[in-house]
Amino acid sequence: MTDSGRHVPRRPVHFGPDAIEAHGGSLPGPAEITEIAHQTAAVLVGTGRAAADPTVTARLVALVDDLGLSTVADLWAGRPARSLPGALWRLYALREWVRRQPVEASRQYAAGIRFTDVAHAVAGVAEPPGPDEVRALADEILTGVFAGDLAVALERAAAFAAVIAAGRADLAHDRDDVDPGGAGALTTSAAAMQRTGEDLVASARLWRADELD
Repeated sequence: MTDSGRHVPRRPVHFGPDAIEAHGGSLPGPAEITEIAHQTAAVLVGTGRAAADPTVTARLVALVDDLGLSTVADLWAGRPARSLPGALWRLYALREWVRRQPVEASRQYAAGIRFTDVAHAVAGVAEPPGPDEVRALADEILTGVFAGDLAVALERAAAFAAVIAAGRADLAHDRDDVDPGGAGALTTSAAAMQRTGEDLVASARLWRADELD
């Protein structure tokens, strides 16, 4: 519970049989789904930031551990990248990838450092950037959403994504002759990660302008 009396959401809104019955036997429409996504994102961030409680913050950082990535995806993944639910989805998805594949994440990050000195400094990964270090960074970033400067947290995530994108592109180049298919997949994922970083930077600007909702 926060100091404003609001409870930390333990589960996002779920439309089971009772909820469907309440909607006349049908699932909510697109407008309702959009409203739910934005409201839950705002409540989650607002509750976490108002609580100023490390225990609450830790629970929110580990939200996907409790709910599962697919549940969070159902709630927020469909929203625009440059919105609060869209930005939160990207932060949680990034943390989950690092948590599940820390060795690969650290390998890609290490490969990208020499091309992205500034982004590496902004991301703030401890040296040397091994599996434990990238996992710690992913948690630090989400901690900053609830117990720090949210715009800075978004910028750190964007910087991390930029380094990963550069690392994937470099690793793809190295594999191009021996594994064209694998190299192509890495190149595609590098471009996707680069877009994620750009969207997070834009979201940070919107947050500072009080326009991220």
